[in-house]
Amino acid sequence: MGMPDGVELAGPRHDRFPEILTPEALAFLAELHRAFDARRRELLARRADREAALAAGELLDFLPETRHVRDGEWRVAPPAPGLVDRRVEITGPTDAKMTINALNSGAKVWLADHEDANTPLWENVIGGQLNLRDAIDRTLSFTASDGRRYALHDGDLATIVFRPRGWHLTEKHILVDGERTSGSLVDFGLYLFHCAVRLLDRGSGPYFYLPKLESHLEARLWNDVFLFAQERLGIPRGTIRATVLIETYPAAFEMEEILYELREHSAGLNAGRWDFMFSVIKKFRTRGRDFLLPDRNAVTMTAPFMRAYTELLVRTCHRRGAHAIGGMAAFIPSRRDPQVNETALAKVREDKTREAGDGFDGSWVAHPDLVPVCREVFDAVLGDRPHQLDRTRDEVRVTAAQLLDVKSTRGRRTEAGLRNDISVGVQYLASWLRGTGAVAIFNLMEDAATAEISRSQVWQWLHNGVTLDDTGEKVDRDLVERIADEELAKLPGDPADYAEARSLFMAVAVADDFVDFLTLPAYERMP
Repeated sequence: MGMPDGVELAGPRHDRFPEILTPEALAFLAELHRAFDARRRELLARRADREAALAAGELLDFLPETRHVRDGEWRVAPPAPGLVDRRVEITGPTDAKMTINALNSGAKVWLADHEDANTPLWENVIGGQLNLRDAIDRTLSFTASDGRRYALHDGDLATIVFRPRGWHLTEKHILVDGERTSGSLVDFGLYLFHCAVRLLDRGSGPYFYLPKLESHLEARLWNDVFLFAQERLGIPRGTIRATVLIETYPAAFEMEEILYELREHSAGLNAGRWDFMFSVIKKFRTRGRDFLLPDRNAVTMTAPFMRAYTELLVRTCHRRGAHAIGGMAAFIPSRRDPQVNETALAKVREDKTREAGDGFDGSWVAHPDLVPVCREVFDAVLGDRPHQLDRTRDEVRVTAAQLLDVKSTRGRRTEAGLRNDISVGVQYLASWLRGTGAVAIFNLMEDAATAEISRSQVWQWLHNGVTLDDTGEKVDRDLVERIADEELAKLPGDPADYAEARSLFMAVAVADDFVDFLTLPAYERMP
């Protein structure tokens, strides 16, 4: 069988890539594209219309037309094998070393990431699929440049939950009928095609994390994709399970509806805190002081609007029999600075203790050394129980006004905060353009979501005439340029190494037009 009709590969076929890019798999991607890409593009246009309405003065609210869903009696499907106990989940990209370390980490679940923690370099997109398939077959190994060998252990491994790219991203290396394909459908389709039966044979299943959804209609599209794909591949209906990240401001007002659309395929919701903060800035970036956040690192989960968001998430999930998964602990332990570790681990423990006490069924960490901390906290609350779905949190009542109460967030807008935004943003983009999407910067694991907070906050402060609370300086382009010069001078290596990243950061952080996602122009600069 040759190349399917209408399909063109624009990326190089490296060693072993033909194992993933088979004619049958590409034909399946072509079917997905032809069946669903037009709807995907229509929904992206709806996002733009909604954003224009917000800029014109509208506010977000719970939808009157779906009140019957919120008031109705219904529940999602019971947890699937491997997703019953999710008390600690580790996240990370699908390179071979991370795949092995994550699966061996002792976490219950590994979020295998082709989104925020992964750069969509062609080699990463297809190489990650190979690593996942080999890991499921227990044949994956890796030898580092220093000679250290990594291999999967013989015991239980974390359950894989794969995160494809968001609806907004395309894949320029696979064309169907002359059009770029959806990054979401490429990632989903290749993983399902090659791994679904393998996973089912091992007592698990094809499980997904769905990122960046902004409405229940986008969840409906995913559900239709699942139904179509299961029928085409001969997989029983309901085999696919999906956990949705509630990481956009609009989605926070449609949690019930999102669960309802996916109910036979639903595995719960996750509090995607970093992207949620980015979305708050993005959606109301032109609405003045009521939506101005303080320094990025000063916004904690105890801020009133963040507290309302997480409380509503737990109540919504447990009312419907779905797991509620907490947010990311992004701290990267340092083996050279015990004092940094002691302070940061105390904050991680405090964060996870709050989540477990609020009723979350598990939470995320970014590093294997944090798995025992998260597990210990949730063990203390759960004991031998796999979750706490019985805590329905009926006492919680969250209003639209509480979700929109950004102005009550405590904290200052400082020069140090601005410097951190600029330095982190440029350093992250430099790494992203080189092909690495998860980067340790200042003892935190930065990914596309945290970089989005940094660049959007600079944009918001600059375009809303913010004066820094500590220095009295007005944030303008000259100040941003000067701080960028000063911060880049502190970094090791030649400043020229950061020239393209700095150019890209300025394009998405200070230009008059706000780019929806920094990864969109960044992807065009990538081979």
